[in-house]
Amino acid sequence: MYFSRLAVFLALSAVSRVGHALTYHGADFSSLILLEDSGIVYYDSATSSTAFEDILATHGTNLARIRVWTSTNEDDYSLTYGLALAKRAVAAGMDLLIDLHYSDTWADPGDQTIPSGWPTTLAGLNTQIYTYTMDLVNSFSAQGTPITFIQIGNEINDGILWPVGQISVNGYSPLSQLLNSAVSGVRAASSSVKTVVHLANGWDASAVASFYEQVFIAGEFSTADVDVMGFSFYPFYGTGATTSALQSSLQAMVTKYDKPVMVVETDWPESCSGVALSEDIAISAAGQQTWVLDIKDVLSSLSGGAGIGIAYWEPGWIGNADLGSSCADNLLVNSDGTTRTSIAMFSADM
Repeated sequence: MYFSRLAVFLALSAVSRVGHALTYHGADFSSLILLEDSGIVYYDSATSSTAFEDILATHGTNLARIRVWTSTNEDDYSLTYGLALAKRAVAAGMDLLIDLHYSDTWADPGDQTIPSGWPTTLAGLNTQIYTYTMDLVNSFSAQGTPITFIQIGNEINDGILWPVGQISVNGYSPLSQLLNSAVSGVRAASSSVKTVVHLANGWDASAVASFYEQVFIAGEFSTADVDVMGFSFYPFYGTGATTSALQSSLQAMVTKYDKPVMVVETDWPESCSGVALSEDIAISAAGQQTWVLDIKDVLSSLSGGAGIGIAYWEPGWIGNADLGSSCADNLLVNSDGTTRTSIAMFSADM
């Protein structure tokens, strides 16, 4: 009798933890082929190496986020590189979230450089981004790996294709036009691919609201151009990045725009010292899982089932374990390629 009551209690607790199950449990493992080329291997047990995408899939990952730069250099996440990784992800049973940086290198809130060889006028860039995006969507479809979601820019808080589409330089209208041109390219290639607008600091309700209040301009970018609102949410770039703040920010967007929402980038440290983190969670593999489960709770609590997915950023990037943070290690694998217990965070049942 005690066991039965305990089982019922645990089952009810699991149900009460979430409002609805998320559809997508994702990971951005864009660096994988480069890592393998350098000799890195991965293990889900102590005895045999396994392809990392298969390890992720075994533990519940059903969405692969893959960044694509405009560079043709294979070491720079070119389209050819992205296509090759997409084949592996789809073979492992994953859908695709393609993250277009619209740059030859990293694009983020501090850098959105126009690709080499691209025009430097607004008119020229509108044509270029339309054609580039349309051709890219067609390329993924042609090889039998159609895109499910496509980000039209990466962390575009201050725009894209600087300085032409930089908000702080030229206001919102150039960006609004460029985003509309990119979406038009997506729509010309496919009626099924969902567009994602991606902002950093999804917890910052004021900044997020301000962006969306100004980016929609009649005759340029419209609410119909946005299928999904995507956000980054990290614990080490500001102590305001609490899950409570994230919930308030995302719910405000859902209430106003009635769009699906995803956290497309996040991670938590397994090793970190001297850094003020935004939540009082253990710095450990167990803490990594807690952090992600708490975000899942936020997403699953959003009204109307609007929260649809989450993606962990670069869980296997051995040799770059800080993942751009001041923490020493945010990976879900050890330096020898063996998985940590936190790999279970991707399970739909967690």
